[in-house]
Amino acid sequence: MAQRLGGRLLLRFEDIDPARCRPEYEAAALEDLNWLGVAFEPGPRRQSQHIGDYVAAFEALRRRGLVYPCYCTRGQIAATAQGRDPDGAALHLGRCVAVSAAETRAREERAEPANWRLDLAAALARAPRLRWTELHEGDEPVEILAEPELWGDVVVGAKERPAVYHLAVVVDDALQGVTDVVRGRDLQPSTSVHRLLQRLLDLPAPRYRHHRLVLGEDGRKLSKSAGSPSLRDLRAQGRSADDVRAALAAGAVWFS
Repeated sequence: MAQRLGGRLLLRFEDIDPARCRPEYEAAALEDLNWLGVAFEPGPRRQSQHIGDYVAAFEALRRRGLVYPCYCTRGQIAATAQGRDPDGAALHLGRCVAVSAAETRAREERAEPANWRLDLAAALARAPRLRWTELHEGDEPVEILAEPELWGDVVVGAKERPAVYHLAVVVDDALQGVTDVVRGRDLQPSTSVHRLLQRLLDLPAPRYRHHRLVLGEDGRKLSKSAGSPSLRDLRAQGRSADDVRAALAAGAVWFS
C-alpha cells in the first residue's frame, strides 16, 4: 500500500497474514517499484512489526463494548445470512444467530479463540452519517456518504491473527500522519468501514484517491489466479518501464 504524506510517498507492507505474505513477495514488489522509477520514503512500515499498535486499538473498542466474540463458522453464517457484503462474502447481521448466547458464554469461559466482530448497531449509534473526501484521480473534492451497514458486523480481530486489514490500516494511517490514501477503486467500499473506525477511535480522516484499475483484455481486474502477466513477465518480454507508464497514462488495457 502506498500513501501520500506532505508530498512524500510512503510505502507500507500489510503483512499481518503470514500465510499470504512472504519475504519473496516483498522483494518482488520493491524490485517492481524501483524498475518503474517510483520513489518512496526509506524504511517502509511493516505491519508485522507493529502488532502492539493494533492490539491497543482493538482493546479500546472492547473496553467500550463495541465488539463481541463470534464463534459462528463460515458455513453457519452462509446458511443464515440475508445478503452479501461488497466483497461478496455472506453478510453477518447482528449478534450471532447460529451460536446461542449460552454457548458463547461457555466458550468465553474456556478462553476459546474467537473472531471479534464490530457491533455495528452500537457503533452507528455513536457515529451516524459519516462522510469522506474523495478526489479519485483529479483535484476536485467530492463528499461521499459512508455506508458501513453494507458490511454488517465486520471482523476487527481474528482468532488466527491479532489484527485484520480494516483495523490495521486506520491505525497505520493515523500513526504515520497520512494525509492522502491512494489505492484502487476496488477498495473504495472499504472506506465506509474505515471512516467508522476512525470516528470510534478518535483518529483523523485522510483524503482518499481511489484510482481506476488496470484491466485485462477481457475487461476483468488483473489477478495471479487468472494468470495475468506481471511486471516481471513484461520485463522478460523486453517491455520497458516507459512502455508501462505510457500504457497506464493512456488508460489502456494491460499487455497480453
